[in-house]
Amino acid sequence: MARVALRIPDLMLHSRVLEVVRAGGHEIVTEDPEVLVVDVMEVDAEAVAGEAPALLGVFAHTQPEVRERALAAGFDLVVPRSRMVREGGHLISRIAPG
Repeated sequence: MARVALRIPDLMLHSRVLEVVRAGGHEIVTEDPEVLVVDVMEVDAEAVAGEAPALLGVFAHTQPEVRERALAAGFDLVVPRSRMVREGGHLISRIAPG
């Protein structure tokens, strides 16, 4: 189980990701996360780099350049939003420290 914080401004996406993270057995926190999940379409990837040991970005699959910017900023993994909603718990487990 990882301690996970979300930076997803879109309320619909936020609620869907929240569900899949909890279903994956992870804990949602507001401070000291092990994994930070960020919608890099809405939040500047460079601004959040280093805020958690592991960074997981989500983006609109139609804009692959956003994915590349997040990876360049130091994100561990950047996946389409739809994949996050389907596999979020597993993806978090994959990149969580320890």
